[in-house]
Amino acid sequence: MTLQNNSMHIAVLITCHNRCQTTLACLQALYGQNIKFDVYLVDDGCTDGTSDAVKLNYPAVNILKGSGNLFWVGGMSLAFATALRKKYNFYLWLNDDTMLKPNALNKLLTTYNYLTQQGKANSIVVGSTCDVVTNKPTYGGAVRSQNWYSNKYEFLQPSQELQECETMYGNCVLIPHNVAEKVGNLDSAFIHSLGDLDYGLRARKLGCSVWIAPGYIGTCSKNTVGGSWVDTQLSIYQRLRKVLQPKAFPLKPWTTFVKRHSGIFWFMYWPLPYLRAVIGYKNLSISPSFTEEVEQKILNT
Repeated sequence: MTLQNNSMHIAVLITCHNRCQTTLACLQALYGQNIKFDVYLVDDGCTDGTSDAVKLNYPAVNILKGSGNLFWVGGMSLAFATALRKKYNFYLWLNDDTMLKPNALNKLLTTYNYLTQQGKANSIVVGSTCDVVTNKPTYGGAVRSQNWYSNKYEFLQPSQELQECETMYGNCVLIPHNVAEKVGNLDSAFIHSLGDLDYGLRARKLGCSVWIAPGYIGTCSKNTVGGSWVDTQLSIYQRLRKVLQPKAFPLKPWTTFVKRHSGIFWFMYWPLPYLRAVIGYKNLSISPSFTEEVEQKILNT
């Protein structure tokens, strides 16, 4: 059965921390969509007046309070769990620094409708973003590197065609309820990064598929890597400390991820981010790969 976009019951899930103006800009673009939805916004310990500003400008938003220690996975899990209780038709993950184009939601829903007609109702639809200044691609779907020795997930650049991918970065992701029932919520084993990649990979193992919609649904810019664990201007000790922090590759979540998704030789891949922190990246302008994309994600959140 073809679903009509204007009859959809959609929950938009957002988490934020201390970037009030960015969050408001995201909501402005979101409310420019010609589709009805409910918003669940997790204010994870904001001290910059985000909740008050949202209440004033967008009183329909459901604001959920966090302690400031939820990070991306914890915040999105709280929003997801709250919305799941109402059994929406769709759940849209949306980063608060992702600025949607006016037709973005309609494009995602139309893509899903097409997949349903093709017998692929258990499909996640990912929206790709580009940089607002350079127009270069930033986030969206991901596929594993074809190199047998690599554990990298490489960004899959969108085209004008629908493309299947292996997993996704969680900046703009449409999840139908039937998939959410199969996969459940984000895994609390993760803190900030990796949870979105894990969700897509788990979905595929359960018989679901992941697709990127044609073209771009909006913008989401990347920040500089300066001061991060890949910054070779920092000492090895500083880089090692940063790579172990919650927003990078803390030991327990990373171990869970590689054991779950890297096969019987997972232990060969496990040291890679820590070795890279020691050695340093020689060229940060190469095509986005798994660890680089994770780093860019954490810088943008």
